[in-house]
Amino acid sequence: MDIYSRKIVGWQVHDEERSLLAAELMTDICQREGIQRHQVTLHSDNGSPMKGATMLATLQQLGIIPSFSRPSVSNDNPYSESLFRTLKYRPSYPAHPFTDLPAARDWVHGFVQLYNNEHRHSAIKFVTPVQRHAGKDAQILAYRKQVYEQARSENPLRWSGHIRNWEPIKDVYLNPEKPEVVRKENKAA
Repeated sequence: MDIYSRKIVGWQVHDEERSLLAAELMTDICQREGIQRHQVTLHSDNGSPMKGATMLATLQQLGIIPSFSRPSVSNDNPYSESLFRTLKYRPSYPAHPFTDLPAARDWVHGFVQLYNNEHRHSAIKFVTPVQRHAGKDAQILAYRKQVYEQARSENPLRWSGHIRNWEPIKDVYLNPEKPEVVRKENKAA
């Protein structure tokens, strides 16, 4: 998943975990998305497929900087955790195990299509991940702001304050510094 746009840029479902499969997925993503060397950092868990020699060699060849979750920190990537929660709480989430590998792949394919193209993500001002990934969010949000301002001017009594903030989210960080930590560091300097 691209944390800037929240778009699921690649996925695969296999009946085993292997470093080679993870490496093939990353190579495919880089080719499809036109990712240049040193353009992205891949943050992942500490599982053996992600730390395997084949995967690490592939990342080096692709110019991708590897980053790993801290040991014993289950929520080191809040974006992935949020995605998993969205997946698990879908009304179509299966109540029973998949009958076979093709059934699992079909379900995941449907989820990814819905998530990327229809799911309006609250953390990116209710645009879809595909809209944000394509850079269409600024235009969509500017139009929403215009609609809200017009509605407010036509019926000011309906509004108790300012309109909703429709400014695009600019910067995205995996684990941003907490404000109190930054203040303490600034005081110490």
